Amino acid sequence: MAKKKRVIIIGAAGRDFHNFNTMYRNDDTVEVVAFTAAQIPGIADRKYPPELAGKLYKKGIQIEDEKNLEKLIVDLKVDECVLSYSDLPYDTVMHLASRVMAAGAKFSMFGINGTMIKSKKPMIAVVAVRTGCGKSQTTRRIVEILREAKKRVTSVRHPMPYGDLVAQKVQRYAKLEDLTKYECTIEEMEEYEPHINMGSIIYAGVDYGEILKKAEKESDVIIWDGGNNDMSFYKPDLTVTVVDPFRPGHEIKYYPGEVNFRLADVIVINKTDSAKPEDVEIIVENAKKYNPKAKIIKAESTLTVENPEIIKGKRVLVIEDGPTLTHGEMRIGAGTVAAERLGAKELVDPREYAVRSIKATFEKYPGIGKLLPAMGYGDKQIKDLEETINKVDCDAVVIATPIDLSRFVKINKPMTRVKYDLSEEGKKELKAVLKSKKFI
Repeated sequence: MAKKKRVIIIGAAGRDFHNFNTMYRNDDTVEVVAFTAAQIPGIADRKYPPELAGKLYKKGIQIEDEKNLEKLIVDLKVDECVLSYSDLPYDTVMHLASRVMAAGAKFSMFGINGTMIKSKKPMIAVVAVRTGCGKSQTTRRIVEILREAKKRVTSVRHPMPYGDLVAQKVQRYAKLEDLTKYECTIEEMEEYEPHINMGSIIYAGVDYGEILKKAEKESDVIIWDGGNNDMSFYKPDLTVTVVDPFRPGHEIKYYPGEVNFRLADVIVINKTDSAKPEDVEIIVENAKKYNPKAKIIKAESTLTVENPEIIKGKRVLVIEDGPTLTHGEMRIGAGTVAAERLGAKELVDPREYAVRSIKATFEKYPGIGKLLPAMGYGDKQIKDLEETINKVDCDAVVIATPIDLSRFVKINKPMTRVKYDLSEEGKKELKAVLKSKKFI
């Protein structure tokens, strides 16, 4: 019998499990000896369980910290390491490759063939070139359009399996109680709750083959709602890629965002109402160069502020979406834009007030600056977030997270929420595309 190839999957609890499920789970010529974990706190030192790993892995597969990659390669006699997570600058990708090769193994990545599952139903993929471009608001607009056309629509969200992987195999969210049922983190609720509030169904989990079977039973059209800048897990009939003009040029400098940029049938340049025209033009020129077939839609991100009076002339703490500020490297968000437009006296720097895991987040991502990332990957981190907010010396708090953060964090100061949606004009242009492609 030929020697099995020994593989480590380098991941972050999402794409890594999908790559295993689609490419390796039933391949008896390969032995996946470990996953490694990065980006998300608290996801290492557990197992990909045998209930999900299949008959070839009766003991499951250990998940290790990526910092130990070189030692794992040597100790486990690894032949190949497969990169399986997203939103990485190209120099980080090649540093990882160099670590692997210097330790004696081959470095590789999977493309779309084999990892994209084909659906029996029409499929639209909404993806992006970076975290925080506005995928979810674009997805919701497409869902609105399809539902107005009397189509049964379900969305399938990119995985965020941070808890019990067996229990998270297939998750269906149709009501707010489901968020409690599946013990969601703040990061998960930020993605699922807006869909639930608009009466839409969204699936997520770990096994995307099984998820697709469930979604197909209640759908005329399925929407892939991507995470980070990862590629779709499903083979789309239409790919909509969202680009951020606050990070012009990133569409050709990050993995696998450039893949999505090149695959796009439609490129949505979001936030054009608050971006510099010259930055929008950089993206347009890159689209012409790297994907001239794509239709370009310039869309505004419309902001709604619940209590604008508490911002004007006040010293405010601005809270933005966590992953957008951390590995998304964003330095401005909807809360910042709202505070500036409404005449805030000052954006108060939260760093000197940060405690424990929030302080550690600022140390790991020093470029965040004066914004507070809404980190909530577990109960302890939510408590740290609450304590940090309440320690900050400010007049008011501006919350620009997709969920109502005050439901989970008790805030001792006046606060207001900032909501954001893709503009009506953007919706009209997307509707025209869906008509031309026979989705409606």
